[in-house]
Amino acid sequence: MPTAALPAHAKLLDDFAARRPAALARAISIVENRRDGASRLLASLHPMLGRARRIGITGPPGAGKSTLTTRLAEHYRKAGLTVGIIAVDPTSPYTGGALLGDRIRMESVALDNGIFIRSMATRGALGGLAAATRDVCDVLDAFGFDRLLVETVGVGQSELDVAHTADTSVLVIVPESGDSIQTLKAGLMEAADLFVVNKADRPGADRMRHEMKLMLGLRMGQLARNVPAHHGVDLARMGRRARAERDASQESSHAMGEPSWTPPVLATSAERGEGISELASALDAHFDYLEKSGTLLTRRRARLRDRVVEGVDRSLHDRIWNDRALTARLEALLPDVEEGRTTPLAASEELIAQVATLLSHSRSTNSESEVA
Repeated sequence: MPTAALPAHAKLLDDFAARRPAALARAISIVENRRDGASRLLASLHPMLGRARRIGITGPPGAGKSTLTTRLAEHYRKAGLTVGIIAVDPTSPYTGGALLGDRIRMESVALDNGIFIRSMATRGALGGLAAATRDVCDVLDAFGFDRLLVETVGVGQSELDVAHTADTSVLVIVPESGDSIQTLKAGLMEAADLFVVNKADRPGADRMRHEMKLMLGLRMGQLARNVPAHHGVDLARMGRRARAERDASQESSHAMGEPSWTPPVLATSAERGEGISELASALDAHFDYLEKSGTLLTRRRARLRDRVVEGVDRSLHDRIWNDRALTARLEALLPDVEEGRTTPLAASEELIAQVATLLSHSRSTNSESEVA
């Protein structure tokens, strides 16, 4: 059964249910900074989840993600929808907080009562998101926002966490992004559901969009039909095999009445507000596909699974490394490792055995407490 929130949070939850922004900001701070009762607060909010559509916006620095996010938020507000924005910023080397660069660029919507913007520092987390991004998404979802826009920090080719956080992932690039092959690295192309060539009024935008479509066609097995082998790789044969696999999958989907999705490549000029309606329509179309195909349920279940695994990892990490006896034993083993009397692997195995005893003792103590 879910754990009840702390008594100290009773007033906070009442204000939260009344949709008071101050309560939302405080709840996010508790969760983001993992203050006392954060897990219990999230447990209290869990039954309220599932309404918001979560949209991830990622891409290289300078692609115009913040401006695009702002324009998309404005579009949703004109449609009568409320928007929660999480802008993940680099960490300040002095305070450890977010540098607030993205939030400053969203100044035009900052005073809209239907929009809530939260800047989060990465705090050393990789993958383009902050460690508590998913928790903050849950808080905003529970508050009742219709759309959640999660903008990654813009670290480049490793921003894949957003695909595990959002229902729909949007990859934003610009004509100056360079060779389109670079955008294939580290799976960014595989992770995105929609592609946007922003700043489309600049030279090279049409070429970039065309190249992106070619790359997507290759990924989907639609190209390389008459391409000769190159450096020992027969692209034609690879293309035929990919097409066969895709066709078999599509035939199976059609036979079962399931829809299929081909990622579109859109052109926008966020600074001018051009292409935003088309982007919003594509986002709606993708969500419709997710619902009809059953993929939405699959993605959200995978997201919940990740949350459970994260919770186990976090709890075990805290339980293990907050144990004084274990850390003392680690320090005692280091001289033997340094002088070659034992190895790092052997030392870690010894610590793992001690961890097993520690966890077993914890279970016994908890069981005795429950009986009492």
